[in-house]
Amino acid sequence: MKIAIYQLTSVYNFEENLKKIDEACLQVKRSGANILFLPECFYSISNGLKPTEYLVEQNNEHYKNISNLAKKHELYLIGGSAATKLKGSIINRAYNFDPQGNELSHYDKMHLFSCSLKKDGTSIDEADIYTSGTKPQSIEVEGWKIGLGICFDLRYPEMSRKYAVEGVTILTFSSAFTVPTGKAHWHTLLKARAIENQCYVVAAAQWGKNNERIQTYGHSLIIDPWGEVLADAGEGEKIIFAELDHERVKQVRDSVGVYKYLKP
Repeated sequence: MKIAIYQLTSVYNFEENLKKIDEACLQVKRSGANILFLPECFYSISNGLKPTEYLVEQNNEHYKNISNLAKKHELYLIGGSAATKLKGSIINRAYNFDPQGNELSHYDKMHLFSCSLKKDGTSIDEADIYTSGTKPQSIEVEGWKIGLGICFDLRYPEMSRKYAVEGVTILTFSSAFTVPTGKAHWHTLLKARAIENQCYVVAAAQWGKNNERIQTYGHSLIIDPWGEVLADAGEGEKIIFAELDHERVKQVRDSVGVYKYLKP
């Protein structure tokens, strides 16, 4: 299965973001891939002090904009999150659409980012804006079971292990990692999740100066179950690709006997 990640610098204005994603979808389709992973807050990113005004709600304009992208380009759009209004609360929701524009399922971010770095003055607490989700969620795409996560979820190995025990072979983490935490932990944590669960890891990330307060690390990654980096976007807005193979998962799990000991 050929997959793609689009690493972009989302801004507040959703129309600017949609235009760039629309152009990326054209390139992905021409490449022969039919699954595109998007980063956290791809639709509209705020400054972390207050929510974006462009909130997705079931079947509103913003929901349909995302659904129509998948339908227009006949692509799976996976894992990218958008601020969503639900029963008076705001949640960080990962959306997943099939090539017909139908929603497969969604996942609401359970572990909200909290960070205060005295060195550069970075201080963000997502709980000031969002309400946390309550349960993990996986989806089936083209014969692959995908466990959904968003950014800070990466730091909770028990969540990834739960997915692995349930038969997931791809873990995905749509992200907007800050530069300091990205430099320190991004590659290490993602490789660890791949190695310890013997799964592919697909991590679509924001990159660049999103606004006056938020600067993101980039380095979107696709990692195989052995921990080998198949693609690293580095810096800049770009699309990366990789081929995923069920046989590779089996090969790794047969080589190092970790998976056979995992219990529900």
